[in-house]
Amino acid sequence: MGKKRIVTKTEKELFEEKEKVEAVARKEIRAKIPQKIKEGKIYIASSYNNTIITLTDLKGNVLTWSSAGSTGFKGTKKATPFAASKTAEVLAQAAKKLGVEKVEVLVKGIGSGRESAIRSIAARGLDIVSIKDVTPIPHNGCRPPKVRRV
Repeated sequence: MGKKRIVTKTEKELFEEKEKVEAVARKEIRAKIPQKIKEGKIYIASSYNNTIITLTDLKGNVLTWSSAGSTGFKGTKKATPFAASKTAEVLAQAAKKLGVEKVEVLVKGIGSGRESAIRSIAARGLDIVSIKDVTPIPHNGCRPPKVRRV
């Protein structure tokens, strides 16, 4: 297998990564927002393949969104908790620039990025009013297949 080695990033690489995240955040912000919005809802859709985070106003109109794919992750890396936290950081930055302070978080799906996205949003300074799980659950499910006769 060979030796494992730990890769440490230099300050220059870390600075370039921060600039990349900020550039994505700037791109996400819409130019024509009527007024500063104080409250909003954040929808986190976490699947086995990707994490999509959407910021809306209280009526449900989309203000901005971000996904692990749009943040720069590819393939199986999109489904990781790290990708979800970076995506949430981009969205939180955009929310700060829009003037959003209080958010309700609605989580849907069974992916691995659920908790890390919420933690990242809280760490970025947005005031989380409530967290709600809106994952669809089948109550009776599909009709089972008929019994196999041999």
